[in-house]
Amino acid sequence: MTLLERIEQESVDAVVTDPPYGIDFQHAAWDGRAIDATATRLEGRRLTSSEAFEIFSREWAQRCLRVLKPGGHLVAFGAPRTAHRLACALEGAGFELRDTLMWLYGEGLPKSRRLPAGRGTTLKPAYEPILLARKPPQGTVERNLREHGTGALEIEACRIRDRCSGARRWPANVVASHARGCDQTACEAGCAAAALDEGAGRPVSRFFYCPKARHGERDAGCERLPARARDLFPNAGAAGKPAPRLRNPHPTVKPIELMRWLVRLACPPGGLVLDCFCGSGTSGVAAVLEHRRFHGIEREPEYVAIARARIAHWQRHGAGSRPPRREIPMRPFARTRTARR
Repeated sequence: MTLLERIEQESVDAVVTDPPYGIDFQHAAWDGRAIDATATRLEGRRLTSSEAFEIFSREWAQRCLRVLKPGGHLVAFGAPRTAHRLACALEGAGFELRDTLMWLYGEGLPKSRRLPAGRGTTLKPAYEPILLARKPPQGTVERNLREHGTGALEIEACRIRDRCSGARRWPANVVASHARGCDQTACEAGCAAAALDEGAGRPVSRFFYCPKARHGERDAGCERLPARARDLFPNAGAAGKPAPRLRNPHPTVKPIELMRWLVRLACPPGGLVLDCFCGSGTSGVAAVLEHRRFHGIEREPEYVAIARARIAHWQRHGAGSRPPRREIPMRPFARTRTARR
């Protein structure tokens, strides 16, 4: 957090970040013990994990508020069971909560205890909330736009083309990801992208669609870094199946296409994007590809090296040209097939 204090006041156009969720994810210190220790030090007393997460979130949000221009937006991912604490923290820091986007996906494994008689303790995750907040503008939004270039969302840059009519629709607060088994011809059973269109009875395509990050997307640019075995799904119970070897073993890598869409939405063209929990650098990759400037902060040295390598790779690749063709097109498919076995 101290690095945030070195950034010039009101110099950042948008914050796009994937902060810790406060759920002790895979028992990582940054998502549990470190949060508790920081909040306890600030409050001088023992706290519940929920209290600690809200205090921790309010602390970094207050620092983000200081560096944001008036009317600047903050986009932050959250977890379903702690997003309410994150929302309270953002409001407590002085932000206006503008919306909650929903990122839907079919993939995901329940982090549940297996109890007798078919009982468990959690449901399978199928969405993540993305909180959209704004630093209060100075005067009207129109005046704030004239003086600071911030205060409004970049709607035109994020419109969704309707496959049936060809119309470019106003972006919605729902995003969907294809499953790993989807391809150019059909979606795998259970794919969230296909389910949205099937529910409407026709391919409406009025939402933003993207695939989850594949291994190739994770590792692009990290060829000179060591490959490590990393079990991204330790609760899957795949006995005897070796963990994949990844050069980018960060456990919560977000899709580049999703981060690009959020950067386009929240940050004006040419503006400065801040990510105070940079992780493996996907927000920086998105900023580079969308021709925005980027400032990233990350406390884990391993992830700093990965983020630098990935951002440099896409900076070289994306300069003056489009990124490579996506593995899966950003739209739902016309039909669904039986899940692969």
